[in-house]
Amino acid sequence: MVSRDIPVPLHEQLAAELRAKIESGELTTRVPSILTLAQEYGVSHKTAQHALSTLADEGLIVAVRGLGFYVAQR
Repeated sequence: MVSRDIPVPLHEQLAAELRAKIESGELTTRVPSILTLAQEYGVSHKTAQHALSTLADEGLIVAVRGLGFYVAQR
């Protein structure tokens, strides 16, 4: 979970949470939507988008226009 009580930015915490789920195999196909992530983790849409952008920049997920984000095939 993400916490406002630690000095790590929320988007970094969320990205780390999703990264761990991808690396453990818990998340293997479609990544939850920005809206779902924002509601589930209690963050803003912008924070959720920033976390997904970070993971996309790392090559862990890919954006499919009009369909959302998916775990990248390795």
